[in-house]
Amino acid sequence: MDTVALFCTAALLAGGVYWFVCVLGSAEQKGKNAVDLSGGSLSSEEVRDNYKQYWSFFRRPQGIETADKVPDFVDTFYNLVTDIYEWGWGQSFHFSPSIAGKSNREATRIHEEMAVDLIDVKPGDRVLDVGCGVGGPMRAIAAHSRAKVVGITINDYQVNRARIHNKKAGLDSLCEVVCGNFLEMPFPDNSFDGAYSIEATCHAPKLEEVYAEIFRVLKPGSLYVSYEWVTTEKYRGDNPEHVDIIQGIERGDALPGLRNYLDIAETARKVGFEVVKERDLAKPPALPWWTRLKMGRIAYWRNHILVMVLSALGIAPKGTLDVHEMLFRTADYLTRGGDSGIFSPMHMILCRKPESPASS
Repeated sequence: MDTVALFCTAALLAGGVYWFVCVLGSAEQKGKNAVDLSGGSLSSEEVRDNYKQYWSFFRRPQGIETADKVPDFVDTFYNLVTDIYEWGWGQSFHFSPSIAGKSNREATRIHEEMAVDLIDVKPGDRVLDVGCGVGGPMRAIAAHSRAKVVGITINDYQVNRARIHNKKAGLDSLCEVVCGNFLEMPFPDNSFDGAYSIEATCHAPKLEEVYAEIFRVLKPGSLYVSYEWVTTEKYRGDNPEHVDIIQGIERGDALPGLRNYLDIAETARKVGFEVVKERDLAKPPALPWWTRLKMGRIAYWRNHILVMVLSALGIAPKGTLDVHEMLFRTADYLTRGGDSGIFSPMHMILCRKPESPASS
């Protein structure tokens, strides 16, 4: 009987792992396989130490004094989280409003296509994706507009992932990915017909610096649209709960301090842009963007158990469980930010670089 019981227990465990990994897959039924989770460009041995360094640096986001180190720690952050994001969320590392009758994937695609529609580019135009991640938005935008999209990300691992995805999608002729810092972009002046950033410039220590770089590389008359992470008019700095929520979002997403929504247009004008349109895409009649986080809680718990098992077996690097737990906590802060209305990840601003002065 003991042998039979042992066999049945082993079979049950094996079946459970198979069900978790192969049948249920990730929270969104797409992305990387759980058994392929890694630390990006970090070796397995470096993951836990880098996580500790990251957490120490971003423990008090508003108190960061060494802003010059932020890009390096953002790079570390994406080494730690890229595989988990792909596995549990998908290839587009951003939010979108829920749309009645549409899947999360369809709502994401519509949100991305709207960005390129706003900047009014034509097939063959050269468009810049500022902070492209693994290229989910880039591919949707290239397929929709037939523009040639050039993405820049600070993380070398993401560059490789994006190129793999671009080739698999048959879009590598329209999508190019460059590794670089969007505060010092390796592109000539006046070289793009349009630009967009989707929840990416929030990582810049100073928004003015990245906006100035985008302004520099855009051709005169071209448009730039950004979906910004902001605190809204409902946020109160003297409310301890509000402060706790915002700091939780900052710590868990490598943000050197969230901006107030009023700062966005002011910064754009300061570097020379004309502000064409500004609107918070999270406000009604838009349906809540954080619904996906709430609905995915059971899946996140399931994924957490799986990461725990894979870490214990040595399949996932040591420290992966810590990173997943951080992201799980951050999802709660994001949900609370959405529920309370004090935070939006999609404050949209559409800007134009003025035409060059006419020659006399």
